[in-house]
Formats: sequence, structure tokens, C-alpha cells
Amino acid sequence: MEHNSEQNRATGRRKTAVASVYLKSGQGAVNINGRMFADYFPLEMQRRMILSPLVKVSKPEHYDILVRVGGGGIEAQAEAIRLGIARALVQQNATLKPKLKDVGYLTRDSRKKERKKYGQPGARKRFQFSKR
Repeated sequence: MEHNSEQNRATGRRKTAVASVYLKSGQGAVNINGRMFADYFPLEMQRRMILSPLVKVSKPEHYDILVRVGGGGIEAQAEAIRLGIARALVQQNATLKPKLKDVGYLTRDSRKKERKKYGQPGARKRFQFSKR
């Protein structure tokens, strides 16, 4: 089941970060919220993590990526973008799914911050107990 559409759109999420990824064939340009890739993610480690699904299945220079991302922190946004890119690649070519799934790029990390409960200073922390 291959989509030969010009552009593929996929959503990635992590904690409260949500990334909408548009993937199309091109020269390797990456645009995140209207900014250059290196400006938005100054750390090389984050840039490598984001492009890892593309490196796994093909060359990153074959695709142009446009991303709209919001919420969460920089690291959560990077993981959300990685999931969005992997999902967009699977939309484009379904035969890539086993390769990406084995590495864990299609798994959504569902861990979120636990809510604070009433009568406590945090989610699990308790106020100090005093017997007398």
C-alpha cells in the first residue's frame, strides 16, 4: 500500500509536545516553526536523533521536512518530531514499517507527568508527618 502523493503529513507526540510533520521529496531542507534546523536545535545530538529514521531507511538529503511543533520542552519536541517523521515515512512506503518498528521509531512514549493531588505538595510526595 504505497501512497504516491506529493506530500505526507504525520503527527508525533511526547509528553505535552505535539509535532505536525510534512514530508516531501527534495534537497534535505528542514524547517521548524519557520526557523532553520540548526537554530531551533543547537545540539548535534538532538539533530541526529530527529533525522535518525531517515538515516535508517534512506538518505536525509532526499526529503524536505516542514515541522510545526509546540508544547513541552526541547527534548520532548525532538522526540515528537522523530515519531512524526517515522510515521510519515511509513505513510509514504509501508514496506519500511518493520525496519522502523524494530528500532523503536514508531513507538509512542506515553509517559506523562502525574498530576498533583490535593492535600499533598506533589503527585506522590507527602507533607512531613509529626506525631506530636
